[in-house]
Amino acid sequence: MPRAKNAVASRARRKRILKKAKGFWGKRSNVLTVVKHAVDKAAQYQYRDRKVRKRNFRALWIARINAAARLHGTTYSRLIAAMNKKNIEVNRKALAEIAVKDPVAFEAVVKAALA
Repeated sequence: MPRAKNAVASRARRKRILKKAKGFWGKRSNVLTVVKHAVDKAAQYQYRDRKVRKRNFRALWIARINAAARLHGTTYSRLIAAMNKKNIEVNRKALAEIAVKDPVAFEAVVKAALA
């Protein structure tokens, strides 16, 4: 009986891994044993950085809200505390967007919270 190496499946497996390494530099893009490690490491970074991106955006929103709040004579923490006390529920993403795009509306939110 002839030997069956299952070349179709092995080639497909190799192609799938090599496709994920497209754009990698040097041997990391075309030597299978190196590519496997590079792709695994890239997946670890990808998983980690999906969470890091959320932290970075929250920090950006807080910085924008703080900058806008200081223009109205208060700070970020005092504004958020006042908003919580008055039950004004606007998330940080929306509040930062208002602060950047519509300063008049942001001023109204600050006055409503601090009044």
